[in-house]
Amino acid sequence: MIPSLLPTYNRAPLSFVQGEGSWLTEADGRRFLDLGAGIAVNALGHAHPELIAALSAQAGKIWHLSNLYQIPQQQALADKLVEETFAQTVFFTNSGTEACELAVKMARKHWHDKGQPERVEIITFEGSFHGRSAAGIAAAGSEKMTKGFGPILGGFTHLPWGDHEALRAAVSETTAAILIEPVQGEGGIRPLPDQCLKGLRALCDETGALLILDEVQCGVGRTGKLFAHEWAGITPDIMMVAKGIGGGFPLGAVLATEAAASGMVAGTHGSTYGGNPLACAVGLKVMEIVSQPAFLAEVNARAGGLRQKLEGLVAAHPDVFEEVRGTGLMLGLKCKVAPADLVAAGYEAGVLSVPAADNVVRLLPALNITECDISEAVARLDKAASAVSEGLKA
Repeated sequence: MIPSLLPTYNRAPLSFVQGEGSWLTEADGRRFLDLGAGIAVNALGHAHPELIAALSAQAGKIWHLSNLYQIPQQQALADKLVEETFAQTVFFTNSGTEACELAVKMARKHWHDKGQPERVEIITFEGSFHGRSAAGIAAAGSEKMTKGFGPILGGFTHLPWGDHEALRAAVSETTAAILIEPVQGEGGIRPLPDQCLKGLRALCDETGALLILDEVQCGVGRTGKLFAHEWAGITPDIMMVAKGIGGGFPLGAVLATEAAASGMVAGTHGSTYGGNPLACAVGLKVMEIVSQPAFLAEVNARAGGLRQKLEGLVAAHPDVFEEVRGTGLMLGLKCKVAPADLVAAGYEAGVLSVPAADNVVRLLPALNITECDISEAVARLDKAASAVSEGLKA
């Protein structure tokens, strides 16, 4: 008999009832250090007082308004994003998946309105993840994502990760855009080297193709810059954002230049809930905090300390780990064992992590995690790794 909750997740036997900072409390009273942060969503941890205040204040006024009307909180957040980024315009969604749908539509509409309707092809890369909508799974293209869901939306070209020659050969007169994550999350914490991102920007400039960056997981301070592409000193034409921007409240956005978004006029796209007052009040407070240079400097300091400790962890357990990879507070432990084994051992040790492809366990802590909590988290990871190691000997 099918359960009342559609069984699309293999859920851990954990029920959390309270959260504060980087800590979660289970119904039975056990406390866990959260290095998953809701998969990079809880950018400021659990129960952040300023986010609670922003949400509570707005909740006492207006929860929802149709986008048929002006929404001051939405305008304020759009202005903040334009002020802090390359973008000249913003559309708000509820999720990264919805942001992907709009990014694809925007790129194709751009070329249609320029009199080149044949430019519909979007180049994507092996190991990518862009959500689970029709466009998202078509963009990723993997059998895991698409099997059983045909016919798959056309117009996507899938290339190997890091194959520069294949990329240049794939760009043609039908190419509308190149879509890529500056750091692959689900794909196993694989950062795109700065020189490659610069090369992509140059290739798009040369061919006219739009550059779409998916910063749903790696954006909003996660890498130590407000957005990951800033490390390479380039800007995209369109960018997908979600997860951390709402600090735990459902919120996403598509940011774009005026030129890239020129085809998106009244009636071409919409969202019932996107940009509602509650979400935008919280998102504005997140942006006010995370965009501060001092906050980002602290993220980099914490990231350096965490990475150093993780390097020591890897060295101490050569039978369990292969390497540390990633950037900022978007880190991965490449394992020699099944990632699920380490995640499960972490449950026993009171630490939460997130599995990914390529035999990687993701560590995506709150951006404001303390040094004390980092030390305790690594100690618990060490305990988990020791348990896995003992299991290998049994």
